[in-house]
Amino acid sequence: MRDWTNRSARRRLLCAASAVLALSTSTALAQAMPFKIDAQPAAAGIRQFARQAGVQILVQSDAAQGRRTAPVRGALPVDRALEQLLAGTGLTVVSNDGKTIILAPPRTGLIRTGWSGGGGALAAAPEPAPPPSPPKPEEPSVMEELIVTGTRSTSRTVTESMAPIDVISAAELTKSGKQSTRDLISSLVPSANTSNSGAGASFAIKTVSLRGLSADQTLVLVDGKRRHNTAILFVNGTTQNGQSPPDLDLIPSAAIERIEVLRDGASAQYGSDALAGVINVILKKSPEGGSMSALYGKTAEGDGETGQFSGNIGLKLGESGYLNLTGDVRITDPTDRGDLTPNTTQMYFPRNALGQPVRVGTAGSTPDPREATANRHTSHPGSPQVQLFSLGYSAGSPITDDIDLYSFGTFSSRNTAAWLTYRNPNASNNITAVNPDGYTPRLFLKDRDFQVAVGAKGSNLLGFDWDLSSTFSRDAVDYYENSLNASLGPASPTYFYIGALNFQEWTSNLDLTREVDTGLFAAPMFVAGGLEYRDDKFEIVAGEPASYVNGGYVAPAGSPQAGVVFAGGSQGVTGFPPFSAGAFSRDNVSAYLNVEQKVTDKLEFALAGRFEHYSDFGNAKTFKLSSRYAILPRLAIRGTASTGFRAPSLQQQHYASSSTIGVIVPPATTTQLYPVQLLPPDNPAAIALGAKPLRPEKSVNYSVGLVAQPISRMNVTLDVYQIKIDNRILQSGTLGPNAAVSNALASQGLNPQQAAFYYGNFADTKTRGVDFVVDYRTDIGDFGSVRWTLSANHTKNEFTRVVQPPAALAAAGIVYIDRVKIGDLTVGTPKDKFILGADWTLGKFDTNLRLTRYGEVIQRSTLPANDEVVSPKLIVDLDLSYAATENITVSVGANNLLDAYPDSVRAANRGTPAFAYYNQYSPYGISGGFYYARVAARF
Repeated sequence: MRDWTNRSARRRLLCAASAVLALSTSTALAQAMPFKIDAQPAAAGIRQFARQAGVQILVQSDAAQGRRTAPVRGALPVDRALEQLLAGTGLTVVSNDGKTIILAPPRTGLIRTGWSGGGGALAAAPEPAPPPSPPKPEEPSVMEELIVTGTRSTSRTVTESMAPIDVISAAELTKSGKQSTRDLISSLVPSANTSNSGAGASFAIKTVSLRGLSADQTLVLVDGKRRHNTAILFVNGTTQNGQSPPDLDLIPSAAIERIEVLRDGASAQYGSDALAGVINVILKKSPEGGSMSALYGKTAEGDGETGQFSGNIGLKLGESGYLNLTGDVRITDPTDRGDLTPNTTQMYFPRNALGQPVRVGTAGSTPDPREATANRHTSHPGSPQVQLFSLGYSAGSPITDDIDLYSFGTFSSRNTAAWLTYRNPNASNNITAVNPDGYTPRLFLKDRDFQVAVGAKGSNLLGFDWDLSSTFSRDAVDYYENSLNASLGPASPTYFYIGALNFQEWTSNLDLTREVDTGLFAAPMFVAGGLEYRDDKFEIVAGEPASYVNGGYVAPAGSPQAGVVFAGGSQGVTGFPPFSAGAFSRDNVSAYLNVEQKVTDKLEFALAGRFEHYSDFGNAKTFKLSSRYAILPRLAIRGTASTGFRAPSLQQQHYASSSTIGVIVPPATTTQLYPVQLLPPDNPAAIALGAKPLRPEKSVNYSVGLVAQPISRMNVTLDVYQIKIDNRILQSGTLGPNAAVSNALASQGLNPQQAAFYYGNFADTKTRGVDFVVDYRTDIGDFGSVRWTLSANHTKNEFTRVVQPPAALAAAGIVYIDRVKIGDLTVGTPKDKFILGADWTLGKFDTNLRLTRYGEVIQRSTLPANDEVVSPKLIVDLDLSYAATENITVSVGANNLLDAYPDSVRAANRGTPAFAYYNQYSPYGISGGFYYARVAARF
């Protein structure tokens, strides 16, 4: 591994490490302990030594690979036993404080732990901090995986940082039946939640959010480089409405070394979107070895059958380079909980005395005989069908003594199918000649996605270490649907190409870092700066004409549908019409500066500032101040104050579509299927309803926390935060149907018999919360060791300002943000979340148990009497593993072991005909328990 540290700083740190080592002859180290360790691969030998010695050992993964430790037997002091263990490995002790031992190859230096500023890579702690106690070996920007033997994973909470961060290790990625990286983050990070509600494309793709904010208010990085957003805009996604966040599912999980989650605003460091925090996915870079795994599972109901196979291999490039390759295949069948909501409506047209179909309610008519034998299982709520193929690579090689080239990329192909809402045979959106028994539209998404980054990094550029990179990415989603365009009559096709959405992003960065020794403070000043250029493009491709036209079909006289006005376009999701198609682009340039200074041994500060210019809305300036003060050796206080921004996405500015969803149409008090038109803010119909050009969201974020190590092997953090967001971009409530909406739509040649909504800067919000994390390891002798984690989050969202429509629109019944939209943000996700985890290791056995308690969730309706409550629930996840051989591990486990389900939905909110029985606002879904078996092999 190349060492890009400042050479003088490296020498000082190595001297300090040597001094620490010289002073580490404590009584604890001198005391003889019994050891019984055979010669074996280094990773296993070091892990076994750590358990028997009762210490924590950190070593870089690639440093341990290909090496073997020597046998250690008998009663020996820890330091002498460690010397015997490492004989012949080439590994040396860099630091040893009696509790944690750092190992590294002779040429590996030490650097400060910290998040590099601006567009730079994200390291293991959210702010550059003084060398922790003990320091951790890592590269200046991207830290290689740390194998933490004894606890067998990196510490979940980095106590030396200036802001709260969670680190999810490679080991934790494999101790779960979660096939999705997104779901794994939600299950391990207390302030992270996944949305499971929605319709249309929102069924197929889920999002993860931090600290009660939207998913697109969290920035996602891969190896420190910005990850592109999905092309899809969630329109009917309830709590995720209006979002186009990065899709974490399209990063192959087997390629991930670890995930770092910064729970703090970071726009000044990384730019737009980092209002709630940053998720950084670090890819594997090992030049040798590899792994394979296969998983099979299904739900307690027998559906949702899932098969997943993944493989990873590391290869050497030349003498010092590496190429790490990953492939992942996952096939998941849908789950279906529609048997609990039988269709109780009158499905067929009644018959007259001659047996001919007539209108519903015709005097003297009798029910169609098919009513008695009809299949009433017409709804199919649950998880979608998914076929996902993904590839990933990471490569790097030195080209001179001072310059390394590197590259990484991901390539994914995903096909998803989701059921929409059933249309009765006697409905006005059905043609009985085509579908005599009605039909359920089925939406198909074909997603093709890639990201490729290429860069070079080196040192000695006018005294600076530098990193120059360019990242190109694209997400292309084609929409298809099994459905019907009733306005085309019996000639309507039943399969449609709806259109496509494409999003493309090209980002280039130059990052510079160096240390400046002023001689005034306890450590040199760390300075980082850089430039970024980003070009975004969004495209809407029109569907085939049959998917959006109104054919004007008129049912013949005598038909029970005679005189019915049939809606145009395919049912479910209507095709993108030519007026909404087009290509849209923008670019932005930014510059940042980040300065960090350790003033004394106890006090440090960091200051970051960023300027950005967007071609479509202008300038943005953000700042961040961070500090940490060590009150006692094992107790510190930390805090941050920052401003942030999120640029309106191109999707929010330009997307237009039409769909059929459940709407309460007065005087009715229950939902019914009704067409709804999403208007872009610059559409004249939207302007007539009060729309204005979108402005960026702006935030002010405060965080104060305590970090403590009250006893050996225990880390405790408590962080309190407040995030105020002005000009928050929200999807309006459903506007209409009423005369004002009909007139606005008709003026643009759109179907006036629709409701409408659009995106606007509709509100200011305030989010307050607290995060609590405890990490502790217990050694229980012959019964192994247990690593305990207890984490909790409480978050409260409130609206401090809601934009009101002009008087004329208000008089017409227009309300931009209704109680449903307010409820989605304030009570639509759990305010409280508690996670208790226990990872028990005993010889070849490993048991990972996780208990998660979700707080209450409320699904608001337009009518308060119809509000729904999802009661608090305890979800139990269990993974049992056995090391059958040194390289093969078999596991069985369960996600939601007790097969828990959320509360049922009252009949008034199930739709007509009924769709969902279980409440889809549930943060743990409606499919119940998932049970699996897994085999993993290392080589």
